[in-house]
Amino acid sequence: MRSSVVIVSFFALGVLLGYLGVIPLSLIDNDMSFYALCCLMFFVGVSLGNDSNTLKRFASLNPRLYLLPVATVVGTLLGCAIVSLLLPGRSVFDTMAIGSGFGYYSLSSIFITEYKGAELGTIALLSNIIREIITLLLAPFFVKFFGKLAPISVGGATTMDTTLPIILRFSGKEFAVVSVFHGFVLDLSVPVLVTIFCSL
Repeated sequence: MRSSVVIVSFFALGVLLGYLGVIPLSLIDNDMSFYALCCLMFFVGVSLGNDSNTLKRFASLNPRLYLLPVATVVGTLLGCAIVSLLLPGRSVFDTMAIGSGFGYYSLSSIFITEYKGAELGTIALLSNIIREIITLLLAPFFVKFFGKLAPISVGGATTMDTTLPIILRFSGKEFAVVSVFHGFVLDLSVPVLVTIFCSL
């Protein structure tokens, strides 16, 4: 929750500084977001490759639970496609690109800004932060009414880091490996799916 507040605060500060003209536009060229994206992708790769036990933990998983990330992807994209019918100004591919962030707001918003512009990138940032906050606040509700896998699916890519403690608290520690595996797969899928839908 704290990391989400920090991200939103920096975003709000950027909007304020841009609005007031404190930072000249000449200092912000079109390649800046690309370089930031490259750095972000590098550090994502380092963090994933740094844990040598990740694949060993995944091998102990019940084979049926390998389908959980697939169910999350299908459910999210189907929901985005339905919502796009209510948004006359946005195509189905725009909404599916936003949904493909799966809560990974920092990476997905930079990708979408690069491909589709700042407006859609801002929407992606806010919608993916909201997904994380909903998981943090409503995890007990999801467990009670939809089962112990529900907060993992709702958490999307955040289930291997920021929402993991709350998932373990309400779903149980036995779901730790499932949660990390789910977040790991969705982390890897974000740049692929976002790029595909932004290109359509």
